[in-house]
Amino acid sequence: MEEAVRWNIKVSKQTDLSLRTFLGSQGMKKGDLSKFIEQAVRAYLFHSTAQNIKRRNASTDPEALQPLIDAEVREVRRIKRAKRKPHKR
Repeated sequence: MEEAVRWNIKVSKQTDLSLRTFLGSQGMKKGDLSKFIEQAVRAYLFHSTAQNIKRRNASTDPEALQPLIDAEVREVRRIKRAKRKPHKR
């Protein structure tokens, strides 16, 4: 597990009650609050990044953009395969 850091945050009483009620209805316990917050922050950051990329590329011709996307996907897959399987000699 990565090293954890402590956050001190403030939320309204209504938000606290709503979240704790939700967590309880999902079978989560008090300690799961940190996990929920981390998951929510990661989802928010991912969504925001995706939206920024979409805005940045909105005026780009899709036919010009697709080869770039394909090349990047191939590169990521190549890197992942290389990490997964050591090369046999």
